[in-house]
Amino acid sequence: MQHINKKCVVSFSIESNSVSKRQRQYESSHPWLTFQCNLAHVSSSVWMNLGAVQSKCRHVANTLLPPPLLSELQKIYLAKGVMATTAIEGNSMSEAEVRAIIDGRANVAPLQDYQAQEVSNIVDACNAIVAQIAEGDDGSLSVEQIRDLNRRVLRNLPPREGETPGEIPAFNVVVGRYRGAPRGDCAWLLSKFCDWMNAREWQGTAANRLALGVIRAVLAHLYFAWIHPFGDGNGRTARLLEFKILLAAGAPLPAAHLLSSHYNQTRAEYYRQLDAASRSGGRIFPFLEYAIQGLVDGLDRQIEYINSHQWRATWKEYVFAEFGPDVSAVARRQRQVALDLWDCGPDGVPASKIQTLTPEIAVHYARRDAQAVARDLKVLEKMGLIERHHQVIAVKFHTLLEQRKPWAATE
Repeated sequence: MQHINKKCVVSFSIESNSVSKRQRQYESSHPWLTFQCNLAHVSSSVWMNLGAVQSKCRHVANTLLPPPLLSELQKIYLAKGVMATTAIEGNSMSEAEVRAIIDGRANVAPLQDYQAQEVSNIVDACNAIVAQIAEGDDGSLSVEQIRDLNRRVLRNLPPREGETPGEIPAFNVVVGRYRGAPRGDCAWLLSKFCDWMNAREWQGTAANRLALGVIRAVLAHLYFAWIHPFGDGNGRTARLLEFKILLAAGAPLPAAHLLSSHYNQTRAEYYRQLDAASRSGGRIFPFLEYAIQGLVDGLDRQIEYINSHQWRATWKEYVFAEFGPDVSAVARRQRQVALDLWDCGPDGVPASKIQTLTPEIAVHYARRDAQAVARDLKVLEKMGLIERHHQVIAVKFHTLLEQRKPWAATE
């Protein structure tokens, strides 16, 4: 990857300085908890994807969006991320229901009270992390911060017997066929985990800070899941740690939610990768490759979503310019058709459906017949705003492309 020379990569091995002279139980039961990551072993495809992550995150962060659209984008991806991280744990609330909770307009049935509380807890935790980063939190971790995150995750949820949120229980924690680290070692392991995550080598330079931050975030998730210190909420806590580290490393807010969505969308593979990482004796790089590829794919979809809104805004500006500032009632009706047709995409819509395509268009045609529609479509076609394929009407997308030609690179 650009800005990381080969010599630096080969010699870059990150491990904790805390060394215990006595044998601990986890060293025999969980020997893969080595707290090491030799970046010389990272494949070239991972470095290429990390370069893509940096570039795509820069694209998302530097895209100029109107404040309402930016706020909407952040809420959309907060809802996706929260829905994903709770769905992995069995919560069945939809993205729309999660969004209603975020917007404060949820009407939750009594049977969903527990699930709504789970969702609210993750929303509040994400918002708290965003506020901390905005106030200068550099993404360093402490045991108390981790305990606090777990308490946030489990707030107002009925605890299991012998379980206290944020505290390491006396009983062994088992998830599926995976057994968490020995209880007597968990406090020490969490301290060692924080030492490792806070190592100076993870800071990198301005050029590679986000790339190293992504590696650090994914490994924080993996190692915390391996330790599995708490009685409940370990998975959600791990993904919140990942979210915090990504934000602190410079990932734009919408992008920082993408890994949780990736894990949920590929849930079977997520569990398989987590299981394989421990059963292989701590081979971390397959999980790293799986996570980073998912982040790249998510960023591609996110950029496509942002671009679609930019194109729509550009189309609206173009249509208004074509009609001019002073328009008659008929022209306003025609303009509304040109604007609303954009959302039908390049495939368009049958001409017979134009009259009731949207509520706004339906109002304009409330006292008009099909002949009025036909006349309006002819006007729009003559203006170069729409095109007709038999009886299907679509906006003339390449009208905008033609406007870009003087600025396009020479082929």
